[in-house]
Amino acid sequence: MSVVIPCYNYGHFLEQAVGSVLDDQGDVDVRVLIIDDASPDGSGEVALEMAARDPRVEAVVHTTNIGHIATYNEGLLGWADGDYCMLLSADDQVTPGALQRAAELLDAHPDVGFAYGNVLWFRDGSRLPRPRTRRRSWSIWPGQVWLERRFRHGRSGINSPEVLVRTSLQHKVGGYDPRLPHLGDTQMWLRLAARADVGYLRGVDQAYYRRHPTNMSAAYTTLMTLEQDLLAFESVLDECGELLDDPARLSAILRRKVACEALLTAVRAYDRGLTSQVDVDELMAFAVDCWPQARSLPIYRTLQLRRTIGARAMPYLRPLVLPAVAARKAESFWLGLPAVRPLFSSGTWARYR
Repeated sequence: MSVVIPCYNYGHFLEQAVGSVLDDQGDVDVRVLIIDDASPDGSGEVALEMAARDPRVEAVVHTTNIGHIATYNEGLLGWADGDYCMLLSADDQVTPGALQRAAELLDAHPDVGFAYGNVLWFRDGSRLPRPRTRRRSWSIWPGQVWLERRFRHGRSGINSPEVLVRTSLQHKVGGYDPRLPHLGDTQMWLRLAARADVGYLRGVDQAYYRRHPTNMSAAYTTLMTLEQDLLAFESVLDECGELLDDPARLSAILRRKVACEALLTAVRAYDRGLTSQVDVDELMAFAVDCWPQARSLPIYRTLQLRRTIGARAMPYLRPLVLPAVAARKAESFWLGLPAVRPLFSSGTWARYR
């Protein structure tokens, strides 16, 4: 198993990240590659020292910064050669037994391209939450069924550190897209699902996601994230269109959902008194550009009412106006998010064996 840990100024997290991969992982053979992307904080020296004392760890230290996407691809495509591979940020960790649990699922189901589970979020400096590590069951989703659900929600539902990928499929699909510095991982899961089934480990926590002020995601506004979302999903349709049943329908589903999210963000800005920090006009323009029928949505009318009332009067009239949470529920019903059962779960797998 190959684990790639890219690092930029996260040398103080490396011991925890690497230790989580090498310790308490059961009967798995793991190799780790730390790639320091020319960090000015001494992370490269930390990586080299760790490699010197443990033969399972290798380190590459860049003399020039090439960016995180190129660093990801260097490790996954140029180095990873185990049956399975994982990309783990230096500020995150996996839970005890996570690699073995995911590998067992992939071993049992050759048609599954990647396996993931729940992720636990924690704040830097706080104690790690206690993870659930006893596997109860798993679910296997046909790739295109899983992919369509992601289009309906406009999110992958994955944070990244909880995913183990079949290396042969990773090499077939290729590397991360440099056009998507923020949501390249979302696009990657969709690209993998277009070509293989998806496994989900139920009832267990597979990784820890660390929250701290220097998270890369902190640099992106909601609008920037929505723009990256749209590009991530639409680019999958461009690349994998011939593998999918109805790309045009998926595009319409996605654009409607993303438009709703933009409008909902604008509604919340009024409800929370944040219109001085959130550009409501830009969000509305984006929503209509993304999906011209957005003007017919109930949430668009909800937003127009708030604009008529005005930001100053909203705190006083808020009890009389449909709240944002109710608007979200109305839109979810309007969009229609049907329940879709997995292909099978481990609890019923004997019937399909």
